[in-house]
Amino acid sequence: MKRLRKIYIMLGILAGACLLTFGAVRMEEHRERIKNSEEIILEIPRDSVDSLSWEYGSETLAFHRDETWVYDADEAFPVDEEKVNELLEVFEKFGVSFVIEEAEDLGQYGLENPVCTIRLAAGEQSYEILLGDYSSMDSQRYVSIGDGNVYLVKEDPLELFDGTLKEMIRHDEIPLFDRAEEIRFTGKENYAIAYEENSTDTYCSDDVYFTEQDKEKQPLDTSRVEGYLGDISSLNLTDYVTYNASEEEVKDCGLDEPELSVEVSYTKEEEDQEEVTGTFTLHVSRDPDEKAAAGYEEAEGEDEEETEEEEITAYARVGESRILYKISSEDYKKIMDASFDSLRHSRMFTGDFADVTQIEIALEDTTYTLTSEEKDGERIFYYQGEEIESLELQRALEGLHADSFTKEQPKEAKEIGLTLYLDNENFPKTEIELYRYDGKYCLAVVDKKPVSLVERSLAVDLMEAVYGIVL
Repeated sequence: MKRLRKIYIMLGILAGACLLTFGAVRMEEHRERIKNSEEIILEIPRDSVDSLSWEYGSETLAFHRDETWVYDADEAFPVDEEKVNELLEVFEKFGVSFVIEEAEDLGQYGLENPVCTIRLAAGEQSYEILLGDYSSMDSQRYVSIGDGNVYLVKEDPLELFDGTLKEMIRHDEIPLFDRAEEIRFTGKENYAIAYEENSTDTYCSDDVYFTEQDKEKQPLDTSRVEGYLGDISSLNLTDYVTYNASEEEVKDCGLDEPELSVEVSYTKEEEDQEEVTGTFTLHVSRDPDEKAAAGYEEAEGEDEEETEEEEITAYARVGESRILYKISSEDYKKIMDASFDSLRHSRMFTGDFADVTQIEIALEDTTYTLTSEEKDGERIFYYQGEEIESLELQRALEGLHADSFTKEQPKEAKEIGLTLYLDNENFPKTEIELYRYDGKYCLAVVDKKPVSLVERSLAVDLMEAVYGIVL
């Protein structure tokens, strides 16, 4: 009996060993079917694809081609053709790194319940691509195309197909303005800016933008105008409120009567260096209810700093586009900051100091005269026949800039006056006078017209620079 029991035990051990050996052999056979591969498993020309759909998380999106790409759920949706082509491009040459032939358990690769399912149709041929788990060890994703194999792919399609409908919209494009021939503001601001090179209405060679104010042609600060145009070009129009706005929706966003409309007639250079012209129009408005509440608070005396720092709900529209966008407070404030004062020169002297041939300075009932001549391409200044160092005077003069603009006439005594004679046939001279205003500011008068308040410290710097020469 004991002997028989030993035989049974030995047979059991032998059977177990056989099963383990068989399993190991099977596992080895299975491992042998995992191999490196440089195979291209799909070659689908994107121009041949008639429909594209995918399911990812709770998102299901489907598109079909009808001359252009159309969103199945709403044909009014403006589909971004480039975005669709970007999605299809990955399957034009879809390569792999590893292949697991005749995979038996798709679940272990996350393909029983795939992360994403992509379907394409090209003529009579249809494709279904399943995206499974991400292999952290190989830094690649498991994929099935329905041929019985599982693949680790070089390029993870999920990096492109994890988006939402918002990412498929064809947004309105804002051009880069190499040159604005005309800028026209309507709404909160109502005036026009024109481009003109080599104008006789300025002594600053950089001035190319002009506007009419008080029936006079006025130069604007080129860097400020270009900065404003840059703010428009860089405007972030991606957060759309609706892509097919009704009249009611336009009104709800305050864009039926925009706070500000900016129309830019522009010229830009294409890659082939050919110049093209166009017109771009942008409408901007604050949320009507919020604007009304803000107007009430302003009437009640809300603090100005709080008004500047508050978050604003604002909207934008390009021309007559049906897409309405929500824009940030910062962008809204930049676009609305389009007044003449915001774009004009802030410096009192806008020319080149090298063009100054003579300076007459009125200071404390005394007039001092500085002369100059050009030597070896450099402007040399003299006082009473002796050469002087003019750098501090130049810095102080060029440092005079407006803190705020005003048309207020001077009421106090003049602190200092300068008459600058220029090597310019259209502008032989310009006058800058600084009058006392209060303890913090001086009132600047340029060519007999009040212009701005200037920090008194800047006036002191100018006077000290003059004293450093004449005393």
